Amino acid sequence: MSTIERLRPSEPRTPVSPQLALRVAVLGGVALVMFGIIFFRLWYLQVLTGEQYVQQANANRLRPLAIPAPRGQIFDRVGQPIVSSRTTNAVQITPSALPPRGAPRIELYRRLGHLLGMSPRHIQALVAKSRAAVPYAPVTIKTAAGREVLTVLAERQNEFPGVSQQPVSIRAYPYGEMAAHVLGHVGQISVEELKQSAFRGVTQGTVVGQEGVEFYYDRYLRGKPGAQRVEVNAQGEAVPARLPVTQPKAGYSLKLTLDLGLQREGEAALVQGIGLANANGNPADAGAFVALDPRNGQVLAMGSYPSFNPNKFARPLTEGEYEALVGEHHHHPIPGVPPPLEDRAVSGGYPTGSTFKPITAMAALEAGVLSPGEALGGGQCIHVSTEQFCNAGKADYGALDLVNALRVSSDTYFFEVGERSNSHGEIIQHEARALGVGEKTGIDLPEELTGTVPDRAWREEVAREERSCEHRKHVASCGISDGRPWSVGDDMHLAVGQGDLLTSPLQMAVAYSTLANAFTHQGEGTVVTPHLGLEIDDSQGGLVRTLGATSKRHVHLNYSDLSLVMEGIHDATSQPGGTSADVWSGWNQAQHPVYGKTGTAEHQGQSDQSWYMCYIADPTRPIVIAVTIERGGFGDQAAAPAARLMASEWFGQAKKLVHGGNKSF
Repeated sequence: MSTIERLRPSEPRTPVSPQLALRVAVLGGVALVMFGIIFFRLWYLQVLTGEQYVQQANANRLRPLAIPAPRGQIFDRVGQPIVSSRTTNAVQITPSALPPRGAPRIELYRRLGHLLGMSPRHIQALVAKSRAAVPYAPVTIKTAAGREVLTVLAERQNEFPGVSQQPVSIRAYPYGEMAAHVLGHVGQISVEELKQSAFRGVTQGTVVGQEGVEFYYDRYLRGKPGAQRVEVNAQGEAVPARLPVTQPKAGYSLKLTLDLGLQREGEAALVQGIGLANANGNPADAGAFVALDPRNGQVLAMGSYPSFNPNKFARPLTEGEYEALVGEHHHHPIPGVPPPLEDRAVSGGYPTGSTFKPITAMAALEAGVLSPGEALGGGQCIHVSTEQFCNAGKADYGALDLVNALRVSSDTYFFEVGERSNSHGEIIQHEARALGVGEKTGIDLPEELTGTVPDRAWREEVAREERSCEHRKHVASCGISDGRPWSVGDDMHLAVGQGDLLTSPLQMAVAYSTLANAFTHQGEGTVVTPHLGLEIDDSQGGLVRTLGATSKRHVHLNYSDLSLVMEGIHDATSQPGGTSADVWSGWNQAQHPVYGKTGTAEHQGQSDQSWYMCYIADPTRPIVIAVTIERGGFGDQAAAPAARLMASEWFGQAKKLVHGGNKSF
């Protein structure tokens, strides 16, 4: 009998709420969309952009290696080359081709160091430094190693694995020290320079201008580097590969306003002037000169002594070599050693002595403080309160009018002018600044002196600095200022170019140029902006850009007053008793009249500084010359003779080294 199992009733189903159903539908839709996006992305990466990523992956194996561009040449005003670039073979090391670390590599460095005259440790440091910055690039160990070294490397290549020769372009200064401060030098860009706007876009390792016009016009001279792509392995080391090369584009050339013959003569004349000073018992060892065209500010010649050879910067300098150039030893100044890198023509700050007197005279005449026919300055000295102001050597020229006071350079006359001027405000300071003294000239060089034309506000400022320094350092004196207020004596010292006046030969050349072009234009003068750049040219000589600054400042000088001042400094060069008449003996004053002023600036505890300023008139070739010789003595015995040699070169006259016998101040 079969047993029939009773059917069990089905379990009742729980009804699904509408809200749950909606959630399930939404989640399902989201999941479907996400899977769709993923699917589409995979399809996009593999099908549409796969080739692009393959190219990028390949690019990850390639590294750019810059090929330096030859720098543009620099020419003088008539197109004679004074700076160029030359190709030489550099000794390089390819790190990936070096022997294993340890004894084999040390032995290689030892052999290579012996050949190059370098220590193995120095070579090792150069390789390590370069690998840290650009691990795939060859390391330049030495440029211009010499023919003998390169011959040895070529003939015994198996003994120097990883060492090769590579043609490189380096800067060449065929005239050595001549115009070195104007031209400057080049060197690899530093980390700090990479942050400057002037070098935006420049890559590490690029050779750029460091000083002079090499720096100022670097963006034109530098050129455009080429590019070589290097294939690297997973370790970042270069592997052999033939890849296309983009050739570099040479920089533009630069034509300067310099006259090569006058530059050469100026530097020789400065050395001869220093020799004259030494023969007179003065320990002169440094100086500077500037020659300007007073019509437009073109720098015809400019130099500073001692100078340096910019070719030395074609290779890294040792610490000792650099310290010798900056006049330091372990970052401390070397007493009595003038630093060769200092540009005394542009950045040297000095009192000027009596070369400042024409500026004082113009200030007093323009302000009505002085009557040109009035006789002043009689006696050896004048006294103000308890202070005595005397002529050089306590000479007594007697009471003189303006023209004769300039002719013989009477200090007592100008001390009286300074005393009078003080009660009429800052008329001397105003005139000096109007003519271009005490402020930057705007010359196209990276650094220049601002200078100091002292006045009441300046004295108050340095007194505040002194008090602040004393308080901060808890000392009795910082040596910044004696803390005294402005006095009449300050104006009297300023009137003869002494006291706290600090200016440069370049600024004085601008001031005399302003006087000169005002004299030739009935009192309407231009404060010229001195400049060295004349034009930028391409490699075929085609003009790219004309250089030169337009002077925006003008002065109006009373022509009658100015004529008297110019008469006085002309008599100083041409009339008996003139402070530089002996120096200009035999010069054709009718053809090329000379307007000149000697200066002997006093420095406490040192020999006097020799100065000479002159303007030589000519319808087509006028010139202003400034010469100063530190510790050179009287102006007519060192600086003035050098100026005459330069003038003789400029006007094609027979050169005569003539020094004066006057004790001119």
